[in-house]
Amino acid sequence: MEHVLDLSRYITHFADQFVRSGLEDAVISPGSRSTPLALAFREHEDMNTWINLDERSAAFFALGLAKAKQKPVILVCTSGTAAANYYPAIVEAYYSRVPLVVLTADRPHELRDVGASQAIEQLNMYGSYVKWFHDLALPDQTMLFYARKQAARAVQESTSGQQGPVHINVPLREPLVPDFSLDGLWSEGAPSLSEPLSGETKLTEEQVRTFKELLLSDQKGLIVCGPQTDAELADSLTNFASKAGVPVFADPLSRLRTGKHDKRNIIENYDALLKGEEIKHQLRPDYIIRFGAMPVSKAYLKWIQLHSSSISHYVVDEHSSYREPAGVSTQFIWSNPRVFSVQLAGKLEEGSKENDWLNTWQELNILAKEEMLREPSEELNEGHAVVYLSEAIPDESILFIGNSMPIRDVDSFFMSTPKSVELMANRGANGIDGVVSSAIGAAASGKPATLLIGDVSFFHDINGLLAAKQQDIDLTIVVINNDGGGIFSYLPKVGESEHFEELFGTPLGIDFKRIVETYGGNFQRVASWEDYKKALSISYKEKGLQVIEVVTSRTTHVEFHKDRWRNIEEAVRLRR
Repeated sequence: MEHVLDLSRYITHFADQFVRSGLEDAVISPGSRSTPLALAFREHEDMNTWINLDERSAAFFALGLAKAKQKPVILVCTSGTAAANYYPAIVEAYYSRVPLVVLTADRPHELRDVGASQAIEQLNMYGSYVKWFHDLALPDQTMLFYARKQAARAVQESTSGQQGPVHINVPLREPLVPDFSLDGLWSEGAPSLSEPLSGETKLTEEQVRTFKELLLSDQKGLIVCGPQTDAELADSLTNFASKAGVPVFADPLSRLRTGKHDKRNIIENYDALLKGEEIKHQLRPDYIIRFGAMPVSKAYLKWIQLHSSSISHYVVDEHSSYREPAGVSTQFIWSNPRVFSVQLAGKLEEGSKENDWLNTWQELNILAKEEMLREPSEELNEGHAVVYLSEAIPDESILFIGNSMPIRDVDSFFMSTPKSVELMANRGANGIDGVVSSAIGAAASGKPATLLIGDVSFFHDINGLLAAKQQDIDLTIVVINNDGGGIFSYLPKVGESEHFEELFGTPLGIDFKRIVETYGGNFQRVASWEDYKKALSISYKEKGLQVIEVVTSRTTHVEFHKDRWRNIEEAVRLRR
């Protein structure tokens, strides 16, 4: 009885502190050793619990939910290899700066390293991919303050500085079922824990003067915004760009292409433009100020490497980091991006710097946009699948994007829009795994959601569809099916290899219809653009899982893209 009392009070106070620290969601994969944790979160009236049988899918589900809510989500699993299945999502969360609180149940200390069943080494098992690790003490009702302090610290560590995952290992002895009828559970005697105070990082007045001189000089400037998650950055950054008179290269995940903020300086077609030899060599800025991570565009990466010796690079990040994979000399500025933009905009007058540099990029962007949006042939293609999706997607919704070709097609074909659409992707480690589960997790936030994904990535995480069925989550999925890994078709001379199909093409030959219907989803394979538009429209009116398959050809999709790029290059040549 004493053990049950220790367990019940300790675990309920531990769980309650997460709620007091502002957390709302726990994703639980059922198991025996994690019984006390699972029951405590399920019993708490202020905690949403999401049950996902597959730990690998559960972790990506939590990742997507945390992205959408922009706050930590709790993960709970049993001991042993269940915890190992979290690893891919934890790696993604670490690199994409998504806060997760990972709770792994474990055998008590006397059953570790003695050959006990379902006992593996769980201490620091995620290595450097978590920001903080703690091996919790065994339940003891005299240590309620300790239990609450560790829960509160987990949330603080996950959200402070560069956000990311944290890990608490929770050893538990049998019996494992708490008694929720006991007195003194949840909050009795709960201590008051103070939150740490932190201020915004910003430039000194001297640093502001230095940048003001740069912005008002005759040098040609460029702002680049890569993947980032601050919804409030758009207004301050575009206001800053407008006053400075500089173009803004906006990555699809920058949160700058969508919304009602000022888009006059937004250049969304820079990837297509920089594939042209003339622009790539003749248009060069003197300095670049980058916000967020490196953009998706490989053409941009090669462009700045080409001119590395003649461009001054500045990367603005709120906390200490070194996100500069291009290998160019860079001045890092550790300042809150919003505050940085506001500080400098406050020193500039609207139109205080006029130049032809911005006008040139704006005109080129219009030329490129006209070509990219030019009406397609009857044959289905990836590019216009994105165009028509951007037209049909509801306002105030989420578009989750798969890696490899889908994110690149969104970069090329998703133009600026006043719709408030949150574009998301797992671009930390850029893997194709777990994307379905992440999108379903994002949809669990309650916003209308769409997933754009390739057939190989869809197959890779198809068991993630179970969560949508069991949790009654609404989601539209557009599967671009070119029967294999289309992105590899862009590799030089790979197609000439006799092993290309086996090693890179990887055709699946799978009929997704029956699989989707197994998970309770509605499936439609479209054969024309009219069918596609109609299917999209219907999907947003229906409840549950809606899957639309767009069958394209790997043999023609490379030439389709190259044809658009050639036409843009020719239009630019004629203009000049």
